[in-house]
Amino acid sequence: MADTRQLILNIQPEAAPRFDNFMPGDNLELLLALDTMARGELKESVAYIWGAPGSGRSHLLQATVAETRRFGREAGYASDGKLPDDLSGLLAVDDVDKLDAEGQVRLFSLINQAREGAGTVLATGPVAPAQLVVREDLATRLSWGLVFGLRPLNEADRSTAVRERAASLGLNLADDVVRYLLSHGRRDLPSLLATVDALDGYSLSLKRPVTVPLVREWMQSRP
Repeated sequence: MADTRQLILNIQPEAAPRFDNFMPGDNLELLLALDTMARGELKESVAYIWGAPGSGRSHLLQATVAETRRFGREAGYASDGKLPDDLSGLLAVDDVDKLDAEGQVRLFSLINQAREGAGTVLATGPVAPAQLVVREDLATRLSWGLVFGLRPLNEADRSTAVRERAASLGLNLADDVVRYLLSHGRRDLPSLLATVDALDGYSLSLKRPVTVPLVREWMQSRP
């Protein structure tokens, strides 16, 4: 098992999804389970992650696929509803709620194959299995494996993420700027980090430091 301190945070702009650039917050148990899955050491063959948009579901799926491949194991990622007929290795299926009728039947079959030892299915959706608007038998199959609900980041975690992204851009944000961003901007992490990136470009174009007045000005200029 990797040192948990190495799984915490190393955000870089435009970085490919990895375990070490995901802010875990209260989701460390999930992160460690996915690390174990990537190593081929997780006993459960089916896992499902649910959470609100922007919570990091897709990031975690792509990071698990990348880590699985790093260990020399076969892994695939599906986000367009195009699923294989046969399971081999790890298959990460994003947004199961968007699968059409054929895709749901195919995922049901792939989960059965996983339970028979053909590989591993890792899936995501916006709500818990019982609340998914999919075939009842598919929702039941998803609930039989490991189920993790992504817990939202608290204020301290979001603050840390904003400061880490700013530092990676060479920005030293004052406390009042961070507080303003957390209070007046969108609260999901991808949007917060994108805001920091945009403010960096905005401040450079105006040759002005990032201050609360600049942030307010930028926000008011947004459509």
